[in-house]
Amino acid sequence: MGDSAFLSITDLRKSYGSGDMQVEVLKGITTQVAKGEICVLFGPSGSGKSTFLNLVGGLEPADSGTIKVGETDITQLRDRDLVEYRRRELGFIFQFYNLVPDLTIRENIEVTQFLSADPLPIDDLIKSLGLWEHRNKFPNQVSGGQQQRCAIGRALVKNPSLLLCDEPTGALDYKTSKEILELMERINREYGCTMVIVTHNDAIRHMSHHILRLRDGALVEDMPNAHILPVSEITW
Repeated sequence: MGDSAFLSITDLRKSYGSGDMQVEVLKGITTQVAKGEICVLFGPSGSGKSTFLNLVGGLEPADSGTIKVGETDITQLRDRDLVEYRRRELGFIFQFYNLVPDLTIRENIEVTQFLSADPLPIDDLIKSLGLWEHRNKFPNQVSGGQQQRCAIGRALVKNPSLLLCDEPTGALDYKTSKEILELMERINREYGCTMVIVTHNDAIRHMSHHILRLRDGALVEDMPNAHILPVSEITW
C-alpha cells in the first residue's frame, strides 16, 4: 500500500445531548489511513464506531477536529458541498442492504451510476459480482448474500475513492460472509479503493492493512497489520 495519507483525522470530537445529559461519543480521535488500504475498525457497541463512520461520511457534523479526504477538509464544507463530496468520493455499504424493492438488481446498481462522472462499466461490474444471471430479478427473488453483492455494486459503480462499510457481513451466515469478504478483498486489489470496515468480527483484522480499535470513544489501538492473510485462510 502507498505511504501517503488519504484519510487524515485530527482531534475529532463528537457529543450528543446537552448539560448534564451530554455524552461524549468521540474523544479526540487522531489517525491516518493510506491510499488503497483496507482499514478495519473494531470496538464494542457504544464505543463510537458508527458515529466515526457517519462523520467521515459527512452524514453528521463534528463538534471539533478535522477530517481530510485527499486534499479536502470536509469539516469545512457547506451542506451543498458535502452532498457533492458524498456523491463524488464515497461509497456506503451497510449491514442491511437498503435496496429499492421495486427495482431489479441491475436497476438498483444503475441508480448510483448516474451520480458519477467516471462510473465503472456496469456490465463488467455485475459479472465480477457474480450477479449476471440474477440481474433482472428483484431483491426479494435473490438470497441475502446476493442482495449484499448488489449493495456493494451500488456503492462501487460510481468508482468511489473511499468505501465506508458498516457491519457489511453482520446479517449473513458464515459461508456467505466469507464470500462477501473475498469479494471486498478482490475489489480492493483490482480497483485500489480505500476501505474503512466497521465490524464486531475480530477475525476480519487478519485481512486488513490497518487496525483501529475504539473503546468508550477513545482510540486504544492504531497499528499496521504485519501479517495480512487472504480471506480464504481466515476462520472464526
